[in-house]
Amino acid sequence: MSLSSDGGETLRARQIGALRQLVNLNEPAINTMVSEPVWKVLIMDKFGQEIISPLLPVKQLRELGVTLHMLVGSKREPLPDVPAVYFVAPNDENVELLCNDLKLGLYENFYLNFISPLSRPRLEILATAAVNGGAISQVQKVVDQYLNFISLEDDLFVLKRYSEASPMSYYAINDPSTSDTQMESMIESIADGLFSMCATLGLVPVIRAPKDNAAEQIAIRLDQKLRDNLRDARNNLFAFESVRAGQLNSSRPVLIIADRSADLATMLHHTWTYQALVHDVLGLDQNRVSMPDKGKKVDYDLHCGHDRLWTQHKGSAFPLVAEAIQGDLETYRSSKDEIEKMRHAMGMDGTDADAAMSSLLIDTTSKLGSTVTSLPQLLEQKRLIDLHTNIASTLLEAIKVRKLDVLFELEQKLLQKGSLDAPLSSLLSEITDKDDMLRIVLIHYLSSDQISKSEVEELRNLLNNSNADGSALKFVEKLRSISNLGRGLIREDHSGAGTKTVSMFGKLLDKSSKFVMEGVKNLVPRKHNLPLTKLVDSVCTPPSSSVVGMSSMASNQTQTEDNLRYFDPKMMHQPSKESMKLRPHLPADVILFVVGGGNYVEYENLVEWGHDKGVQRVTYGCTELVSPSQFIEQLSRLGGQL
Repeated sequence: MSLSSDGGETLRARQIGALRQLVNLNEPAINTMVSEPVWKVLIMDKFGQEIISPLLPVKQLRELGVTLHMLVGSKREPLPDVPAVYFVAPNDENVELLCNDLKLGLYENFYLNFISPLSRPRLEILATAAVNGGAISQVQKVVDQYLNFISLEDDLFVLKRYSEASPMSYYAINDPSTSDTQMESMIESIADGLFSMCATLGLVPVIRAPKDNAAEQIAIRLDQKLRDNLRDARNNLFAFESVRAGQLNSSRPVLIIADRSADLATMLHHTWTYQALVHDVLGLDQNRVSMPDKGKKVDYDLHCGHDRLWTQHKGSAFPLVAEAIQGDLETYRSSKDEIEKMRHAMGMDGTDADAAMSSLLIDTTSKLGSTVTSLPQLLEQKRLIDLHTNIASTLLEAIKVRKLDVLFELEQKLLQKGSLDAPLSSLLSEITDKDDMLRIVLIHYLSSDQISKSEVEELRNLLNNSNADGSALKFVEKLRSISNLGRGLIREDHSGAGTKTVSMFGKLLDKSSKFVMEGVKNLVPRKHNLPLTKLVDSVCTPPSSSVVGMSSMASNQTQTEDNLRYFDPKMMHQPSKESMKLRPHLPADVILFVVGGGNYVEYENLVEWGHDKGVQRVTYGCTELVSPSQFIEQLSRLGGQL
């Protein structure tokens, strides 16, 4: 069970618990070692599959009695002696498929679980189908699950898996052809997802959101949904809230809904931390990455639960990760050598001795000391080392070919308005990848307080001469002009950014290592808060009582209060400005949700802020995780419409 730093359950742990109960025929999941599970089939739609896939691997589904899992739209044979558990979205297409299954009596019993609430008219359609098919007695459960979000980490969730045609994307929100009806539907869907997140946690948050954008409309809708549910005594989803809040010192969560336009540069930034690099370069998706291995594509699951290196170093700078892999490899080799010596000393050479060794090692763990205690553990350790060696080697190759370390350092200088080693135009001319060049140009434009028309024209010519699409720059120019020359949406504060060079390649310069880092800069990012983390900090940090803090910090916090709406679903009326400013202590539970797409850099930055501040539980959420290339594509499409 995943726990937050205070021992309370995380959002991911609670969603896993809900899914296990759902699969277990809506009964609390018990230890399968104690009793035999009920064997059943699991039927999902695409969204249900995307929710379950990062949380319950096939092995765990089998332990829960799932013998077969299928998509609801696939061709399925009747299994009249087996119960079926459904986990689908309550749309017209799925309801029609369920009606068909009921009429045909495909399964022994039906357990119908809907990802989000099923409307009354659709429920009546299902009831009619059950009557006509004589299947009323076979329908055992019809349950609204409130699980329409995807938990990727203990402290990270998204509402949808990324897709080009996503109705929740930054492109969809800013597309001038998006109708009012489509926008209303998008706002409703996001509010539904956030409501489900709150219901899964079992806590009613205090909500903060900036004024005059989609985030404010979502906050209004979410506030109303929470109020409506709290008034419904029969179906109140937060009846045990006080019990759950007790795990976090009776502190209610603060949910800050932010708009992507508040910080575009972070979405484009070349990254230098492990998880963000895997997302940017290798296309990390649903905690999985596809990699070439011995001539074929292999899917790697990077959230298997017992991968210590990933857990400890996913947010570390890449050179530190390479050193950690090298260290694990040396530990593995020493463990293997010690086992081989013991095998030889006991006259157990040869492959036939493995079974005997496994039992023998149980009695000789004291001799092995801190090394692995069994051959299966040793093999698993080797598998994880091979996995990360393969990923890190591929990343290293991309770093060297595209000079990602140089680009990362350049962008850090641009963001903190530092001096460059050469004119930007000459630095850009050395970049070979078109997307890399466009990212640098956009970051330079976004981070400049003032930029002349001649300089913009020069940047545009550089892009044209390199056959790079300048449509994204055109859109950002338009956005900046709308926001009053950089004083509104597009004013991004990245102060404190930068890098430091450290000597960390002692082990890695060995020619026998796969990680020869020659030619790669020894960079570690300096600690600093990104714009949305600064927003969270200003909302959550109590005003300083010191004289020094009163002048600088108080003015920033006053500005933040003026720009943000405040919603408390538990209060009859909206609070006064004076009561909103009363923050006696840092909240124990903080959630940041970004409308229009998020990224791993922002997620890692927020988690690091929470750790430094001592916040007990910090959670980052977004409509979807978007890689820099995917975000550039959205900006280019928007610019192409101008």
